[in-house]
Amino acid sequence: MVIFSTFWTVGTILEASLAWIVIPRFGWRWLLAISSIPALAALMFYHLVPESPRYLCLKGQTTEAYDILKRAAAVNKRQLPSGILLSDQITFSDEELDTSEDSHFLSMRKNKSISFKASFSTVWMLFSSNLIKTTFLLWIVFFGNSFSYYGVILLTSELSSGQSQCSSSISLLVVGSEDSTYRDVFITSLAELPGLVFAAFIVDKIGRKHSMELMFIIGFIFLIPLLSRQSELFTTFALFGSRMFIIGTFTVANIYAPEIYPTAVRATGVGVASSVGRVGGMICPLVAIYLVDGCHQTAAIVLFEIVIILSGLCVMFFPHETMARELADTVSVPDSTVINHVIEVLNSRCGY
Repeated sequence: MVIFSTFWTVGTILEASLAWIVIPRFGWRWLLAISSIPALAALMFYHLVPESPRYLCLKGQTTEAYDILKRAAAVNKRQLPSGILLSDQITFSDEELDTSEDSHFLSMRKNKSISFKASFSTVWMLFSSNLIKTTFLLWIVFFGNSFSYYGVILLTSELSSGQSQCSSSISLLVVGSEDSTYRDVFITSLAELPGLVFAAFIVDKIGRKHSMELMFIIGFIFLIPLLSRQSELFTTFALFGSRMFIIGTFTVANIYAPEIYPTAVRATGVGVASSVGRVGGMICPLVAIYLVDGCHQTAAIVLFEIVIILSGLCVMFFPHETMARELADTVSVPDSTVINHVIEVLNSRCGY
């Protein structure tokens, strides 16, 4: 998963390089046009992506799962173990056991012994008594990761181009050239590579939770000097260090989230958490741009530090460590009071 995340970092570095080369000569429209070209790869290769065999097994579609595993073995020049693939799920008719994530409600007239995941939509499961704590904590961590990650990126350009405008001290290095902005963004983008190496080194040694806690703390420390205005060189160094460890927490969070959610709600849980993170990414420019441009750098840094602290505290309260822990497939059934309440709500909405 960490190696997979390096492709995000490679794209970030290439984009910073393109901006440095293209914008001063041809303008932002050409940068946008060139940057959109790699997105075509997603359309070209989408149909080649196989379904998850684990998910298919959970649905009882063992034949389809076996075919995918057989193709994977052929590509890797390996032999599958002898025997047949079995699902430990109770088999019902397709109408009764439609557990796909786009099926919203199931008839409450069916047998109530069908597993909890088959009875309710996966969105409802995220707020079950067993997952609601995890869901809200994960939302805050994803929000904090995106907010701080994109904040550091925007702070790099803002402090490079606008730092001198707010400074009354002539001893500070005057910066503001367009070239220095692109250079600083490129340099701080390179920070993600050692950040990913560090994350890869510790994630399976000290665990997911401790990895995120450690990197949140170090990222927090690197931002502290920026509470006051510093020279361009030291500012770039501080942002480099902070971005190095924030991308590490971002990566480990994307490892932890799929592991802590059961298969029945994994895609929905991670997808919703990622969406909440994108909200943080949309909000942070209001801070990075308006506060820094308004000569309120200290207030901007304090806000970023508070978000990082809250994110680190949420990691501490995660229910359990997932390193070397077997993945769960289903959500445990909550107490009957909760079930009855949800059944009443669904019945009223479905008209039963």
